[in-house]
Amino acid sequence: MTGSVRRATLAGTVSIGLWSTLALLTRLAGNIPPFQLLAMTFSIAFILMLSKWLWCRQSLSMVLRQPWPVWLLGVGGLFGYHLFYFIALANAPVVEASLIAYLWPLLIVLLSSLLPGNRLQLRHLGGALLAFFGVWLLLGRGSGFQVAYLPGYLAAAVCALIWSGYSVLSRLVSQVPTDAVGGFCGVTAILGLISHALWETTVWPLDAVQWLGVIGLGLGPMGLAFFTWDYAVKHGNLQLLGVLAYAAPLLSTLLLVLVGMVEPGMNLLFSSLAISGAALFASLGLPARRRAGN
Repeated sequence: MTGSVRRATLAGTVSIGLWSTLALLTRLAGNIPPFQLLAMTFSIAFILMLSKWLWCRQSLSMVLRQPWPVWLLGVGGLFGYHLFYFIALANAPVVEASLIAYLWPLLIVLLSSLLPGNRLQLRHLGGALLAFFGVWLLLGRGSGFQVAYLPGYLAAAVCALIWSGYSVLSRLVSQVPTDAVGGFCGVTAILGLISHALWETTVWPLDAVQWLGVIGLGLGPMGLAFFTWDYAVKHGNLQLLGVLAYAAPLLSTLLLVLVGMVEPGMNLLFSSLAISGAALFASLGLPARRRAGN
């Protein structure tokens, strides 16, 4: 792995670390409706990037003047993922919906092999399967899939396809600057606001703690994480990123344990061993000569 690929892959681990705070910050934010929270947090992400553009005196037109397929990919990835995730949670038990949705790292490993200059590495496939097993243990294995929840399961599957497709296809537009994600965040915020107006009742944060949760989400897992992920999937090792992404739910659970919101158990221990072992298995044995872009 070259130095630039290694740096980009490390940027992806920043995203994974930030996503691990999602559950904690969402709990702190209180009972804000999902589309309202989406609009609020992505607005913060857009304002953050807008401030950067103005501070650096960058040309907004140069950053945002991208071909329509790039906008479709960016907005479709960010808004589409969350839209179908919300639909899945509304129509299926959270454990089963989350398990299906979390097929996206495994799909990244598989789909990235279709990119020019890439091929499927068995250690990455094995690592992704082992890591997914770890997540299955972590989430308690659910109560079994039922036909009555099929619409929710299908929505979760679409969710996984959207995010894995967004992540892999971003490699094909690697010339697009990561700053353009700021524009995608802005449009996603507008779509979230429209969805909120159509289907939800506004609930504002009640105190400073809830506002802290909202701002934290907008700055971290719903903000900076998407910028570092964009850079990572465009220039890093996609298959290794797919395996490492399974650390997010584990780190999230560990964080909730540390703050006393979740009780530790044997599932957490076995899941930790599985996911850690998967990451180690996927990262070892790197051949001396690799194909370009892998």
